[in-house]
Amino acid sequence: MKNNMKRMASYYKPYMGTFIADMFFAFLSSMIALIIPIVVRYITSHIIIIKEEGAQEQIIRIGILLILLVGIQFGANYFITNIGHVMGAKMEYDMRAQIFAHYQKLSFSFYDEQKIGQLMSRITNDLFDISELLHHGPENIAISLIKIIGAFIILANISIPLTLAAFALVPVMFAFAFFLNKRMKRAFKENRVKISEINSQIEDSLSGIRVVKSFANEEIEKEKFKWGNDGFLNAKKNSYFYMGFFHSGMTAFTMLINIIVIMVGGLLLTKNALQVPDFIAFLLYIHIFTDPIKTLIDFTESFQNGYSGFERFVEILEMEPEIQDAEDAQTLQEIKGDIVFDDVSFKYNDTAHRVLKHIQLQVKAGAYVALVGSSGGGKTTLCNLIPRFYDVTKGKITIDGIDIRKIKLQSLHEKIGIVQQDVYLFSGTVYDNIVYGKPGASREEVIAAAKKANAHDFIMELPKGYETDIGQRGIKLSGGQKQRLSIARVFLKNPPILILDEATSALDNESENIVKESLEELAHNRTTFVIAHRLSTIRNAQKILVLTENGIEESGTHDELMQKKGVYEKLYRCAE
Repeated sequence: MKNNMKRMASYYKPYMGTFIADMFFAFLSSMIALIIPIVVRYITSHIIIIKEEGAQEQIIRIGILLILLVGIQFGANYFITNIGHVMGAKMEYDMRAQIFAHYQKLSFSFYDEQKIGQLMSRITNDLFDISELLHHGPENIAISLIKIIGAFIILANISIPLTLAAFALVPVMFAFAFFLNKRMKRAFKENRVKISEINSQIEDSLSGIRVVKSFANEEIEKEKFKWGNDGFLNAKKNSYFYMGFFHSGMTAFTMLINIIVIMVGGLLLTKNALQVPDFIAFLLYIHIFTDPIKTLIDFTESFQNGYSGFERFVEILEMEPEIQDAEDAQTLQEIKGDIVFDDVSFKYNDTAHRVLKHIQLQVKAGAYVALVGSSGGGKTTLCNLIPRFYDVTKGKITIDGIDIRKIKLQSLHEKIGIVQQDVYLFSGTVYDNIVYGKPGASREEVIAAAKKANAHDFIMELPKGYETDIGQRGIKLSGGQKQRLSIARVFLKNPPILILDEATSALDNESENIVKESLEELAHNRTTFVIAHRLSTIRNAQKILVLTENGIEESGTHDELMQKKGVYEKLYRCAE
Protein backbone atom coordinates (compact mmCIF):
# COMPACT_ATOMS: atom_id res chain seq x y z
CA MET A 1 0.00 0.00 0.00
CA LYS A 2 2.88 2.35 0.82
CA ASN A 3 4.28 2.13 -2.72
CA ASN A 4 0.83 2.69 -4.23
CA MET A 5 0.29 5.79 -2.10
CA LYS A 6 3.67 7.19 -3.24
CA ARG A 7 2.76 6.44 -6.82
CA MET A 8 -0.62 8.11 -6.41
CA ALA A 9 1.02 11.19 -4.88
CA SER A 10 3.33 11.49 -7.91
CA TYR A 11 0.38 12.61 -10.05
CA TYR A 12 0.24 15.88 -8.07
CA LYS A 13 3.72 16.88 -9.23
CA PRO A 14 2.75 18.78 -12.45
CA TYR A 15 0.04 20.65 -10.54
CA MET A 16 1.85 21.34 -7.28
CA GLY A 17 1.13 25.09 -7.43
CA THR A 18 -2.60 24.50 -7.81
CA PHE A 19 -2.51 21.82 -5.10
CA ILE A 20 -0.79 24.14 -2.59
CA ALA A 21 -3.29 26.90 -3.38
CA ASP A 22 -6.16 24.43 -2.98
CA MET A 23 -4.85 23.39 0.44
CA PHE A 24 -4.34 27.02 1.45
CA PHE A 25 -7.94 27.92 0.60
CA ALA A 26 -9.16 24.80 2.39
CA PHE A 27 -7.21 25.97 5.47
CA LEU A 28 -8.62 29.51 5.11
CA SER A 29 -12.22 28.26 4.77
CA SER A 30 -11.82 26.07 7.86
CA MET A 31 -10.34 28.86 9.97
CA ILE A 32 -13.26 31.17 9.11
CA ALA A 33 -15.69 28.43 10.18
CA LEU A 34 -13.90 28.32 13.57
CA ILE A 35 -14.37 32.07 14.12
CA ILE A 36 -18.21 32.11 14.20
CA PRO A 37 -18.66 30.40 17.63
CA ILE A 38 -16.01 32.71 19.12
CA VAL A 39 -18.10 35.69 18.00
CA VAL A 40 -21.25 34.15 19.55
CA ARG A 41 -19.39 33.63 22.80
CA TYR A 42 -18.11 37.21 22.75
CA ILE A 43 -21.60 38.64 22.12
CA THR A 44 -23.28 36.53 24.82
CA SER A 45 -20.61 37.17 27.44
CA HIS A 46 -19.48 40.79 26.82
CA ILE A 47 -21.78 42.83 24.61
CA ILE A 48 -24.91 42.18 26.70
CA ILE A 49 -23.32 44.02 29.61
CA ILE A 50 -22.35 47.08 27.49
CA LYS A 51 -24.68 50.04 27.14
CA GLU A 52 -27.23 49.75 24.36
CA GLU A 53 -25.65 52.31 21.99
CA GLY A 54 -22.14 50.91 22.36
CA ALA A 55 -23.39 47.36 22.00
CA GLN A 56 -25.21 48.17 18.79
CA GLU A 57 -22.09 49.77 17.26
CA GLN A 58 -19.97 46.75 18.17
CA ILE A 59 -22.55 44.32 16.78
CA ILE A 60 -22.63 46.28 13.46
CA ARG A 61 -18.82 46.25 13.26
CA ILE A 62 -18.77 42.53 14.04
CA GLY A 63 -21.49 41.95 11.44
CA ILE A 64 -19.48 43.81 8.75
CA LEU A 65 -16.38 41.79 9.67
CA LEU A 66 -18.33 38.53 9.46
CA ILE A 67 -19.77 39.50 6.05
CA LEU A 68 -16.22 40.16 4.81
CA LEU A 69 -15.13 36.79 6.14
CA VAL A 70 -18.08 35.13 4.39
CA GLY A 71 -16.96 36.82 1.15
CA ILE A 72 -13.44 35.47 1.64
CA GLN A 73 -14.85 32.03 2.44
CA PHE A 74 -16.99 32.20 -0.72
CA GLY A 75 -13.87 32.88 -2.82
CA ALA A 76 -11.96 30.08 -1.07
CA ASN A 77 -14.76 27.55 -1.57
CA TYR A 78 -15.15 28.62 -5.20
CA PHE A 79 -11.46 27.95 -5.83
CA ILE A 80 -11.69 24.56 -4.13
CA THR A 81 -14.80 23.54 -6.06
CA ASN A 82 -13.81 24.92 -9.47
CA ILE A 83 -10.02 25.04 -9.83
CA GLY A 84 -9.55 22.08 -7.49
CA HIS A 85 -11.92 19.93 -9.54
CA VAL A 86 -10.17 20.97 -12.77
CA MET A 87 -6.89 19.84 -11.19
CA GLY A 88 -8.51 16.46 -10.46
CA ALA A 89 -9.79 16.27 -14.05
CA LYS A 90 -6.29 17.01 -15.39
CA MET A 91 -4.82 14.22 -13.28
CA GLU A 92 -7.56 11.90 -14.58
CA TYR A 93 -6.62 13.03 -18.10
CA ASP A 94 -2.95 12.18 -17.46
CA MET A 95 -3.77 8.75 -16.07
CA ARG A 96 -6.20 7.97 -18.90
CA ALA A 97 -3.54 8.91 -21.46
CA GLN A 98 -0.99 6.79 -19.60
CA ILE A 99 -3.12 3.65 -19.41
CA PHE A 100 -4.33 4.02 -23.03
CA ALA A 101 -0.71 4.34 -24.21
CA HIS A 102 0.11 1.24 -22.16
CA TYR A 103 -2.78 -0.66 -23.75
CA GLN A 104 -1.18 0.08 -27.14
CA LYS A 105 2.09 -1.51 -26.01
CA LEU A 106 0.66 -4.75 -24.67
CA SER A 107 1.02 -7.88 -26.78
CA PHE A 108 -1.64 -10.00 -28.47
CA SER A 109 -1.29 -12.56 -25.68
CA PHE A 110 -2.63 -9.96 -23.19
CA TYR A 111 -5.74 -9.31 -25.28
CA ASP A 112 -6.26 -13.04 -25.75
CA GLU A 113 -6.99 -13.21 -22.01
CA GLN A 114 -8.91 -9.94 -21.52
CA LYS A 115 -12.44 -8.68 -22.13
CA ILE A 116 -12.79 -5.27 -23.74
CA GLY A 117 -15.60 -4.24 -21.37
CA GLN A 118 -13.35 -4.82 -18.36
CA LEU A 119 -10.54 -2.80 -19.92
CA MET A 120 -13.04 -0.01 -20.66
CA SER A 121 -14.14 -0.01 -17.02
CA ARG A 122 -10.57 0.62 -15.89
CA ILE A 123 -10.20 3.60 -18.21
CA THR A 124 -13.58 5.19 -17.32
CA ASN A 125 -15.22 4.27 -13.98
CA ASP A 126 -12.00 3.54 -12.10
CA LEU A 127 -10.23 6.70 -13.22
CA PHE A 128 -13.18 8.93 -12.32
CA ASP A 129 -13.17 7.62 -8.75
CA ILE A 130 -9.38 7.97 -8.56
CA SER A 131 -9.57 11.62 -9.65
CA GLU A 132 -12.30 12.31 -7.08
CA LEU A 133 -10.04 10.85 -4.39
CA LEU A 134 -6.98 12.77 -5.58
CA HIS A 135 -8.91 16.06 -5.50
CA HIS A 136 -11.10 15.65 -2.42
CA GLY A 137 -8.88 13.36 -0.35
CA PRO A 138 -6.13 15.75 0.84
CA GLU A 139 -8.60 18.64 0.96
CA ASN A 140 -11.11 16.74 3.14
CA ILE A 141 -8.39 15.46 5.44
CA ALA A 142 -6.88 18.95 5.80
CA ILE A 143 -10.24 20.62 6.49
CA SER A 144 -11.22 17.91 8.96
CA LEU A 145 -7.94 17.98 10.87
CA ILE A 146 -7.92 21.79 11.04
CA LYS A 147 -11.45 21.85 12.38
CA ILE A 148 -10.91 19.00 14.84
CA ILE A 149 -7.57 20.36 16.16
CA GLY A 150 -8.82 23.96 16.17
CA ALA A 151 -12.03 22.98 17.93
CA PHE A 152 -10.07 20.95 20.48
CA ILE A 153 -7.76 23.87 21.33
CA ILE A 154 -10.67 26.32 21.67
CA LEU A 155 -12.76 23.83 23.66
CA ALA A 156 -9.83 23.14 26.00
CA ASN A 157 -9.57 26.90 26.66
CA ILE A 158 -13.28 27.02 27.51
CA SER A 159 -13.38 23.98 29.81
CA ILE A 160 -10.83 21.20 30.14
CA PRO A 161 -13.17 18.79 32.05
CA LEU A 162 -15.89 19.21 29.42
CA THR A 163 -13.35 18.78 26.60
CA LEU A 164 -12.03 15.55 28.09
CA ALA A 165 -15.58 14.28 28.40
CA ALA A 166 -16.34 15.24 24.79
CA PHE A 167 -13.24 13.50 23.43
CA ALA A 168 -13.56 10.38 25.59
CA LEU A 169 -15.31 8.45 22.80
CA VAL A 170 -12.92 9.54 20.01
CA PRO A 171 -10.40 6.63 20.43
CA VAL A 172 -13.27 4.13 20.43
CA MET A 173 -14.73 5.81 17.36
CA PHE A 174 -11.44 5.56 15.42
CA ALA A 175 -10.97 1.91 16.43
CA PHE A 176 -14.49 1.21 15.14
CA ALA A 177 -13.70 2.99 11.84
CA PHE A 178 -10.38 1.12 11.42
CA PHE A 179 -12.09 -2.24 12.01
CA LEU A 180 -14.74 -1.66 9.36
CA ASN A 181 -12.43 0.05 6.87
CA LYS A 182 -10.55 -3.15 6.12
CA ARG A 183 -13.76 -5.02 5.38
CA MET A 184 -15.11 -2.16 3.28
CA LYS A 185 -11.92 -2.13 1.20
CA ARG A 186 -12.37 -5.80 0.24
CA ALA A 187 -16.05 -5.23 -0.55
CA PHE A 188 -15.38 -2.21 -2.76
CA LYS A 189 -12.67 -4.09 -4.66
CA GLU A 190 -15.19 -6.84 -5.37
CA ASN A 191 -17.59 -4.17 -6.66
CA ARG A 192 -14.95 -3.10 -9.19
CA VAL A 193 -14.58 -6.64 -10.49
CA LYS A 194 -18.34 -7.09 -10.83
CA ILE A 195 -18.99 -3.81 -12.65
CA SER A 196 -16.16 -4.70 -15.07
CA GLU A 197 -17.86 -8.03 -15.76
CA ILE A 198 -21.16 -6.26 -16.45
CA ASN A 199 -19.45 -3.79 -18.81
CA SER A 200 -17.86 -6.70 -20.61
CA GLN A 201 -21.22 -8.46 -20.94
CA ILE A 202 -22.89 -5.30 -22.27
CA GLU A 203 -20.06 -4.66 -24.76
CA ASP A 204 -20.21 -8.26 -25.98
CA SER A 205 -23.99 -8.29 -26.33
CA LEU A 206 -24.28 -4.91 -28.07
CA SER A 207 -21.38 -5.61 -30.44
CA GLY A 208 -23.13 -8.81 -31.51
CA ILE A 209 -26.65 -7.36 -31.54
CA ARG A 210 -27.25 -8.47 -35.14
CA VAL A 211 -26.36 -12.05 -34.28
CA VAL A 212 -28.57 -11.85 -31.18
CA LYS A 213 -31.57 -10.67 -33.19
CA SER A 214 -30.98 -13.05 -36.09
CA PHE A 215 -31.23 -16.00 -33.68
CA ALA A 216 -34.06 -14.37 -31.68
CA ASN A 217 -31.94 -14.79 -28.55
CA GLU A 218 -32.82 -11.55 -26.77
CA GLU A 219 -34.10 -13.49 -23.75
CA ILE A 220 -30.84 -15.46 -23.50
CA GLU A 221 -28.87 -12.20 -23.51
CA LYS A 222 -31.16 -10.83 -20.80
CA GLU A 223 -30.50 -13.94 -18.71
CA LYS A 224 -26.74 -13.62 -19.20
CA PHE A 225 -26.93 -9.98 -18.21
CA LYS A 226 -29.16 -10.82 -15.22
CA TRP A 227 -26.53 -13.26 -13.97
CA GLY A 228 -23.85 -10.56 -14.06
CA ASN A 229 -26.20 -7.93 -12.69
CA ASP A 230 -27.17 -10.23 -9.80
CA GLY A 231 -23.49 -10.73 -8.99
CA PHE A 232 -22.96 -6.97 -8.94
CA LEU A 233 -26.04 -6.46 -6.73
CA ASN A 234 -24.80 -9.07 -4.25
CA ALA A 235 -21.37 -7.42 -4.15
CA LYS A 236 -23.05 -4.05 -3.58
CA LYS A 237 -25.20 -5.52 -0.80
CA ASN A 238 -22.06 -6.82 0.89
CA SER A 239 -20.33 -3.44 0.69
CA TYR A 240 -23.45 -1.60 1.88
CA PHE A 241 -23.76 -4.06 4.78
CA TYR A 242 -20.43 -2.86 6.13
CA MET A 243 -21.06 0.72 5.05
CA GLY A 244 -24.39 0.68 6.91
CA PHE A 245 -22.60 -0.34 10.11
CA PHE A 246 -19.97 2.31 9.49
CA HIS A 247 -22.34 5.21 8.83
CA SER A 248 -24.76 4.24 11.58
CA GLY A 249 -21.96 3.72 14.06
CA MET A 250 -20.27 7.01 13.30
CA THR A 251 -23.57 8.90 13.49
CA ALA A 252 -24.30 7.22 16.82
CA PHE A 253 -20.88 8.23 18.14
CA THR A 254 -21.44 11.88 17.19
CA MET A 255 -24.82 11.84 18.92
CA LEU A 256 -23.31 10.23 22.03
CA ILE A 257 -20.65 12.96 22.11
CA ASN A 258 -23.39 15.61 22.08
CA ILE A 259 -25.29 13.80 24.83
CA ILE A 260 -22.17 13.55 26.99
CA VAL A 261 -21.45 17.27 26.49
CA ILE A 262 -25.04 18.21 27.45
CA MET A 263 -25.01 15.99 30.54
CA VAL A 264 -21.53 16.93 31.77
CA GLY A 265 -22.10 20.59 30.85
CA GLY A 266 -25.37 20.59 32.78
CA LEU A 267 -23.64 19.19 35.83
CA LEU A 268 -20.87 21.80 35.57
CA LEU A 269 -23.50 24.57 35.27
CA THR A 270 -25.19 23.40 38.47
CA LYS A 271 -21.87 23.63 40.28
CA ASN A 272 -21.05 27.06 38.76
CA ALA A 273 -17.97 25.48 37.16
CA LEU A 274 -19.13 26.64 33.71
CA GLN A 275 -20.75 29.84 32.45
CA VAL A 276 -23.79 29.83 30.15
CA PRO A 277 -22.01 31.73 27.27
CA ASP A 278 -19.16 29.21 27.45
CA PHE A 279 -21.64 26.33 27.37
CA ILE A 280 -23.39 27.78 24.30
CA ALA A 281 -20.05 28.29 22.53
CA PHE A 282 -19.01 24.78 23.51
CA LEU A 283 -22.16 23.30 21.95
CA LEU A 284 -21.49 25.24 18.73
CA TYR A 285 -17.91 23.99 18.60
CA ILE A 286 -19.05 20.43 19.17
CA HIS A 287 -21.02 20.81 15.94
CA ILE A 288 -17.85 22.05 14.21
CA PHE A 289 -16.06 19.05 15.67
CA THR A 290 -18.67 16.50 14.55
CA ASP A 291 -19.10 18.03 11.08
CA PRO A 292 -15.60 17.03 9.90
CA ILE A 293 -16.27 13.54 11.24
CA LYS A 294 -19.15 13.32 8.74
CA THR A 295 -16.74 14.59 6.09
CA LEU A 296 -14.34 11.80 7.03
CA ILE A 297 -17.18 9.31 6.68
CA ASP A 298 -17.73 10.46 3.10
CA PHE A 299 -13.97 10.47 2.53
CA THR A 300 -13.75 6.86 3.70
CA GLU A 301 -16.20 5.79 1.01
CA SER A 302 -14.44 7.79 -1.72
CA PHE A 303 -11.08 6.46 -0.50
CA GLN A 304 -12.25 2.85 -0.76
CA ASN A 305 -13.63 3.51 -4.25
CA GLY A 306 -10.62 5.50 -5.42
CA TYR A 307 -7.91 3.33 -3.89
CA SER A 308 -9.40 0.05 -5.12
CA GLY A 309 -9.64 1.68 -8.57
CA PHE A 310 -6.01 2.80 -8.33
CA GLU A 311 -4.91 -0.73 -7.42
CA ARG A 312 -6.56 -2.01 -10.60
CA PHE A 313 -5.00 0.88 -12.56
CA VAL A 314 -1.52 0.00 -11.28
CA GLU A 315 -2.18 -3.68 -11.93
CA ILE A 316 -2.48 -2.92 -15.65
CA LEU A 317 0.49 -0.52 -15.74
CA GLU A 318 2.74 -3.13 -14.12
CA MET A 319 1.95 -5.67 -16.84
CA GLU A 320 4.97 -5.70 -19.11
CA PRO A 321 4.44 -6.41 -22.81
CA GLU A 322 5.62 -9.94 -23.54
CA ILE A 323 7.10 -8.72 -26.80
CA GLN A 324 9.43 -5.73 -26.58
CA ASP A 325 12.30 -4.21 -28.52
CA ALA A 326 15.70 -5.67 -27.73
CA GLU A 327 18.29 -3.20 -26.44
CA ASP A 328 20.25 -3.53 -29.67
CA ALA A 329 17.16 -3.56 -31.95
CA GLN A 330 17.65 -1.78 -35.27
CA THR A 331 15.41 0.14 -37.64
CA LEU A 332 14.79 -1.44 -41.02
CA GLN A 333 15.45 0.79 -43.99
CA GLU A 334 14.82 -0.50 -47.50
CA ILE A 335 14.43 -4.29 -47.53
CA LYS A 336 14.13 -6.94 -50.24
CA GLY A 337 11.84 -9.30 -48.32
CA ASP A 338 13.80 -12.57 -48.03
CA ILE A 339 12.20 -14.49 -45.15
CA VAL A 340 13.62 -17.59 -43.46
CA PHE A 341 12.04 -19.80 -40.78
CA ASP A 342 14.93 -21.59 -39.09
CA ASP A 343 13.74 -24.61 -37.04
CA VAL A 344 10.75 -22.61 -35.72
CA SER A 345 8.45 -24.10 -33.09
CA PHE A 346 5.64 -22.32 -31.28
CA LYS A 347 3.06 -22.93 -28.56
CA TYR A 348 0.64 -20.59 -26.80
CA ASN A 349 1.09 -19.85 -23.10
CA ASP A 350 -2.04 -21.71 -22.04
CA THR A 351 -1.19 -25.01 -23.68
CA ALA A 352 1.63 -27.50 -23.65
CA HIS A 353 0.72 -28.56 -27.19
CA ARG A 354 2.97 -27.05 -29.84
CA VAL A 355 1.02 -25.47 -32.69
CA LEU A 356 4.08 -25.39 -34.96
CA LYS A 357 6.93 -27.90 -34.90
CA HIS A 358 10.39 -27.48 -36.43
CA ILE A 359 9.34 -25.29 -39.36
CA GLN A 360 12.13 -24.95 -41.88
CA LEU A 361 11.22 -22.53 -44.66
CA GLN A 362 12.98 -20.16 -47.03
CA VAL A 363 10.96 -17.59 -49.01
CA LYS A 364 12.73 -15.44 -51.60
CA ALA A 365 11.92 -11.75 -51.99
CA GLY A 366 8.86 -11.20 -54.17
CA ALA A 367 7.73 -14.84 -53.88
CA TYR A 368 4.04 -15.77 -53.71
CA VAL A 369 3.58 -18.50 -51.08
CA ALA A 370 0.26 -20.13 -50.20
CA LEU A 371 -0.47 -21.89 -46.91
CA VAL A 372 -3.12 -24.62 -46.87
CA GLY A 373 -4.19 -27.30 -44.45
CA SER A 374 -6.98 -28.31 -42.12
CA SER A 375 -8.31 -25.89 -39.50
CA GLY A 376 -5.99 -25.65 -36.50
CA GLY A 377 -2.93 -26.61 -38.52
CA GLY A 378 -1.14 -23.37 -37.64
CA LYS A 379 -1.48 -21.35 -40.87
CA THR A 380 -2.56 -18.08 -39.20
CA THR A 381 -0.17 -18.68 -36.30
CA LEU A 382 2.77 -19.02 -38.69
CA CYS A 383 1.88 -15.71 -40.34
CA ASN A 384 1.39 -14.01 -36.96
CA LEU A 385 4.98 -14.86 -36.07
CA ILE A 386 6.39 -12.79 -38.95
CA PRO A 387 5.31 -9.37 -37.53
CA ARG A 388 6.04 -10.70 -33.99
CA PHE A 389 2.45 -10.60 -32.82
CA TYR A 390 3.75 -13.63 -30.91
CA ASP A 391 7.36 -14.69 -30.38
CA VAL A 392 8.69 -18.06 -31.49
CA THR A 393 9.10 -20.64 -28.74
CA LYS A 394 12.15 -22.10 -30.45
CA GLY A 395 14.28 -21.25 -33.48
CA LYS A 396 14.27 -17.90 -35.27
CA ILE A 397 12.76 -15.97 -38.17
CA THR A 398 14.92 -13.65 -40.26
CA ILE A 399 14.15 -10.94 -42.80
CA ASP A 400 17.04 -10.26 -45.18
CA GLY A 401 19.22 -12.24 -42.76
CA ILE A 402 18.25 -10.16 -39.69
CA ASP A 403 16.59 -11.92 -36.74
CA ILE A 404 13.21 -10.19 -36.37
CA ARG A 405 13.84 -10.02 -32.59
CA LYS A 406 16.67 -7.61 -33.42
CA ILE A 407 14.34 -5.29 -35.37
CA LYS A 408 12.35 -2.51 -33.71
CA LEU A 409 8.69 -3.51 -33.58
CA GLN A 410 7.39 -0.31 -35.18
CA SER A 411 9.89 -0.62 -37.99
CA LEU A 412 8.97 -4.29 -38.51
CA HIS A 413 5.24 -3.54 -38.62
CA GLU A 414 5.79 -0.72 -41.10
CA LYS A 415 7.25 -3.22 -43.56
CA ILE A 416 4.36 -5.71 -43.35
CA GLY A 417 0.82 -5.31 -44.69
CA ILE A 418 -2.02 -7.58 -43.56
CA VAL A 419 -5.41 -8.15 -45.17
CA GLN A 420 -7.64 -10.30 -42.97
CA GLN A 421 -10.88 -12.18 -43.48
CA ASP A 422 -12.51 -10.26 -40.62
CA VAL A 423 -12.03 -6.69 -41.83
CA TYR A 424 -11.92 -4.05 -39.12
CA LEU A 425 -12.95 -0.58 -40.22
CA PHE A 426 -13.07 2.31 -37.76
CA SER A 427 -16.04 4.60 -37.23
CA GLY A 428 -15.64 7.58 -39.51
CA THR A 429 -15.46 8.24 -43.23
CA VAL A 430 -14.20 6.19 -46.16
CA TYR A 431 -11.26 8.60 -46.47
CA ASP A 432 -10.36 8.24 -42.77
CA ASN A 433 -10.17 4.47 -43.08
CA ILE A 434 -7.99 4.43 -46.18
CA VAL A 435 -5.57 7.11 -44.96
CA TYR A 436 -5.10 5.04 -41.79
CA GLY A 437 -2.64 2.99 -43.84
CA LYS A 438 -0.35 6.01 -44.19
CA PRO A 439 -1.24 8.91 -41.90
CA GLY A 440 -0.41 12.21 -43.57
CA ALA A 441 -0.79 10.87 -47.11
CA SER A 442 -2.13 13.29 -49.71
CA ARG A 443 -5.65 13.00 -51.09
CA GLU A 444 -4.19 12.06 -54.48
CA GLU A 445 -2.34 9.13 -52.87
CA VAL A 446 -5.52 7.97 -51.13
CA ILE A 447 -7.52 8.06 -54.38
CA ALA A 448 -4.72 6.26 -56.26
CA ALA A 449 -4.72 3.50 -53.61
CA ALA A 450 -8.50 3.18 -53.87
CA LYS A 451 -8.29 2.85 -57.65
CA LYS A 452 -5.67 0.09 -57.37
CA ALA A 453 -8.00 -1.72 -54.96
CA ASN A 454 -10.95 -1.43 -57.40
CA ALA A 455 -12.72 0.66 -54.76
CA HIS A 456 -12.83 4.13 -56.34
CA ASP A 457 -15.93 3.53 -58.47
CA PHE A 458 -18.16 2.28 -55.66
CA ILE A 459 -16.83 5.01 -53.33
CA MET A 460 -17.89 7.71 -55.79
CA GLU A 461 -21.40 6.20 -55.86
CA LEU A 462 -21.76 6.67 -52.09
CA PRO A 463 -23.79 9.72 -50.90
CA LYS A 464 -20.73 11.80 -50.00
CA GLY A 465 -18.02 9.90 -51.84
CA TYR A 466 -14.85 9.65 -49.78
CA GLU A 467 -16.46 11.69 -46.99
CA THR A 468 -19.31 9.19 -46.48
CA ASP A 469 -19.65 7.97 -42.90
CA ILE A 470 -19.50 4.15 -42.93
CA GLY A 471 -20.92 3.51 -39.45
CA GLN A 472 -19.65 1.27 -36.64
CA ARG A 473 -17.14 -1.20 -38.14
CA GLY A 474 -18.30 -0.23 -41.64
CA ILE A 475 -21.79 -1.63 -41.14
CA LYS A 476 -23.17 0.50 -43.99
CA LEU A 477 -20.94 -1.26 -46.55
CA SER A 478 -21.14 -4.73 -48.10
CA GLY A 479 -18.53 -7.39 -47.33
CA GLY A 480 -16.79 -6.89 -50.66
CA GLN A 481 -16.74 -3.10 -50.24
CA LYS A 482 -15.24 -3.36 -46.77
CA GLN A 483 -12.60 -5.77 -48.02
CA ARG A 484 -11.64 -3.44 -50.88
CA LEU A 485 -11.23 -0.55 -48.42
CA SER A 486 -8.91 -2.70 -46.32
CA ILE A 487 -6.92 -3.55 -49.45
CA ALA A 488 -6.74 0.15 -50.40
CA ARG A 489 -5.39 0.83 -46.92
CA VAL A 490 -2.55 -1.64 -47.53
CA PHE A 491 -1.92 -0.28 -51.05
CA LEU A 492 -1.42 3.14 -49.45
CA LYS A 493 0.95 1.67 -46.89
CA ASN A 494 2.91 0.00 -49.72
CA PRO A 495 4.78 -2.61 -47.63
CA PRO A 496 7.35 -5.00 -49.15
CA ILE A 497 5.87 -7.98 -47.24
CA LEU A 498 2.21 -8.95 -47.49
CA ILE A 499 0.04 -11.40 -45.53
CA LEU A 500 -3.41 -12.32 -46.90
CA ASP A 501 -5.33 -14.21 -44.22
CA GLU A 502 -8.28 -15.89 -46.03
CA ALA A 503 -9.11 -12.47 -47.41
CA THR A 504 -11.84 -13.66 -49.79
CA SER A 505 -13.32 -16.65 -47.96
CA ALA A 506 -16.39 -14.77 -46.65
CA LEU A 507 -17.32 -13.17 -50.00
CA ASP A 508 -19.76 -14.18 -52.69
CA ASN A 509 -18.41 -15.17 -56.10
CA GLU A 510 -18.90 -11.77 -57.75
CA SER A 511 -17.26 -9.88 -54.87
CA GLU A 512 -14.51 -12.48 -54.67
CA ASN A 513 -13.58 -12.01 -58.31
CA ILE A 514 -13.34 -8.22 -57.90
CA VAL A 515 -11.33 -8.51 -54.68
CA LYS A 516 -9.14 -11.24 -56.19
CA GLU A 517 -8.03 -8.85 -58.94
CA SER A 518 -7.19 -6.24 -56.30
CA LEU A 519 -5.20 -8.76 -54.26
CA GLU A 520 -3.23 -9.95 -57.28
CA GLU A 521 -2.35 -6.33 -58.07
CA LEU A 522 -1.41 -5.79 -54.41
CA ALA A 523 0.80 -8.90 -54.26
CA HIS A 524 2.78 -7.97 -57.39
CA ASN A 525 6.52 -7.71 -56.58
CA ARG A 526 5.94 -8.24 -52.85
CA THR A 527 6.87 -11.20 -50.65
CA THR A 528 3.37 -12.58 -50.12
CA PHE A 529 1.94 -15.20 -47.77
CA VAL A 530 -1.60 -16.30 -48.62
CA ILE A 531 -3.70 -18.35 -46.23
CA ALA A 532 -6.14 -20.04 -48.59
CA HIS A 533 -9.63 -21.24 -47.76
CA ARG A 534 -10.62 -21.89 -51.36
CA LEU A 535 -7.81 -23.88 -52.93
CA SER A 536 -8.88 -22.87 -56.43
CA THR A 537 -7.68 -19.31 -55.69
CA ILE A 538 -4.03 -20.32 -55.19
CA ARG A 539 -3.41 -22.61 -58.17
CA ASN A 540 -0.91 -20.09 -59.60
CA ALA A 541 1.11 -19.74 -56.38
CA GLN A 542 4.87 -20.18 -56.84
CA LYS A 543 4.94 -22.40 -53.78
CA ILE A 544 2.18 -24.08 -51.79
CA LEU A 545 2.89 -25.26 -48.25
CA VAL A 546 0.67 -27.92 -46.67
CA LEU A 547 0.65 -27.49 -42.88
CA THR A 548 -0.38 -30.34 -40.58
CA GLU A 549 0.30 -31.21 -36.95
CA ASN A 550 3.67 -32.56 -38.11
CA GLY A 551 4.71 -29.21 -39.58
CA ILE A 552 5.16 -28.62 -43.31
CA GLU A 553 3.92 -31.94 -44.66
CA GLU A 554 4.25 -31.06 -48.34
CA SER A 555 5.48 -28.17 -50.50
CA GLY A 556 5.56 -27.40 -54.21
CA THR A 557 3.47 -25.95 -57.00
CA HIS A 558 -0.15 -26.99 -57.55
CA ASP A 559 0.76 -29.41 -60.31
CA GLU A 560 3.64 -30.95 -58.32
CA LEU A 561 1.45 -31.52 -55.27
CA MET A 562 -1.39 -33.01 -57.31
CA GLN A 563 1.04 -35.50 -58.82
CA LYS A 564 2.21 -36.55 -55.33
CA LYS A 565 -1.36 -37.63 -54.53
CA GLY A 566 -0.79 -36.78 -50.88
CA VAL A 567 -2.49 -34.49 -48.37
CA TYR A 568 -2.88 -31.57 -50.80
CA GLU A 569 -4.45 -33.73 -53.50
CA LYS A 570 -7.05 -35.03 -51.01
CA LEU A 571 -7.82 -31.50 -49.78
CA TYR A 572 -8.23 -30.27 -53.35
CA ARG A 573 -10.50 -33.12 -54.35
CA CYS A 574 -12.68 -32.59 -51.26
CA ALA A 575 -12.98 -28.89 -52.06
CA GLU A 576 -14.18 -29.49 -55.61
